[in-house]
Amino acid sequence: MTGPIKCEIAVIGAGVVGLAIAHRLALEGREVVLIDREPPGMGASYGNAGTVADYAVQPVGTPSVLAGLPRLLFDRNSPLTIRKAALPALAPWLLRFARQCLPAAARHNALALASLLTDAQPRWAALAAEIGGADLLQHKGCIYLYERVRERRAAEADLAFRRSAGVAVEMLGTDAIAALEPGLPPVEGGGAFFPGASFMIDPGRMVQLLAQAALAEGAGLLRGEVTTISRGIDGLRLGGPGVQVHARRVVIAAGAHSRALALQAGDRVPLDTERGYHVEWDMPAPLLHRPCCPTARGFYLCPMQGRLRVAGTVELGGLAAPPSPHRIARLVAGARAFFPDLGAPAREWMGFRPSMPDSLPVIGPSRSGNDLLHAYGHGHIGLTLAPLTAEIIADYLAGRESARDFSACHPGRFR
Repeated sequence: MTGPIKCEIAVIGAGVVGLAIAHRLALEGREVVLIDREPPGMGASYGNAGTVADYAVQPVGTPSVLAGLPRLLFDRNSPLTIRKAALPALAPWLLRFARQCLPAAARHNALALASLLTDAQPRWAALAAEIGGADLLQHKGCIYLYERVRERRAAEADLAFRRSAGVAVEMLGTDAIAALEPGLPPVEGGGAFFPGASFMIDPGRMVQLLAQAALAEGAGLLRGEVTTISRGIDGLRLGGPGVQVHARRVVIAAGAHSRALALQAGDRVPLDTERGYHVEWDMPAPLLHRPCCPTARGFYLCPMQGRLRVAGTVELGGLAAPPSPHRIARLVAGARAFFPDLGAPAREWMGFRPSMPDSLPVIGPSRSGNDLLHAYGHGHIGLTLAPLTAEIIADYLAGRESARDFSACHPGRFR
């Protein structure tokens, strides 16, 4: 029988965060093995809206969300909803989420997010150039669309906070939106333009390039599922279907699948799952030039390479339930509200986002020892924060002081 694989560092999870970490560590000459049951870059790393969202400084939980939470959670057509069968299991998470919606907590979380996001765009520009993906990263900004005047007015305080956090925001009237996006129908409330934002015309391809770069630098890849973590005299032992690994240090970067692994390591982390959806229409010519988000609908209209992707909404419902046909239908209907001539979509998708009650990722050492690190829970900004997370983890493993304060992301913050 073949013995276990031995390595210096094992990274559990080959999504965009795990790949960015492995790539960074391999560049520094570290011996690293990636472990995932799926091919690299699948799941949420493939199916997202492709935005490098340095403007996303507001947490999901805010006072306005708290005020409308009962309606949001139990309205089937809401952009934030819950599968009723999952409510008993989700109740503890929802209570924590409600507390994080209170004004002081929401402001703390927003400031922490703003600090993490401040240089997300140049970090991705540098990484994309390094891995041969510069042509996949477009620098054309992003537009929030307000279909009603009341929606724009309700967003004024939010946009003012974003400006105070250093986010460039330009308000657009109907004519200005038409100049940027002539294919869009006019919207009553105008829009907010984030000129500094970037987006990927094929996030799946970008993550494939990142995987190829990590492997080319010497990272190993093991297809298998880690289900057990234990300590031995020679470091940490990882086991599971297709996995026998002894590593001196381990990084958990398994996204929505990280909670059980964290618990085995001695860390009770209130991570739960958002189920995100997208639908796509193939088309030779793009209908849009940049991502556009009708904010009240909770999705993005995304011009991808050779297709239109409509991605978004939040459904709380765990990892086991099948996709909701109703959520797919809402995305299709929402897309046709802007582009009535769209036919049947070419494909549909559901994936899992790792969601924390405070919208902040989990980054840092385990309470059981600094030989095990956490790097997950990024929610809607995993793609955006992957390069920064990789730098933080690499600095920690090398004993370097991080240039970024990530104390708000500590795994034990909810103890």
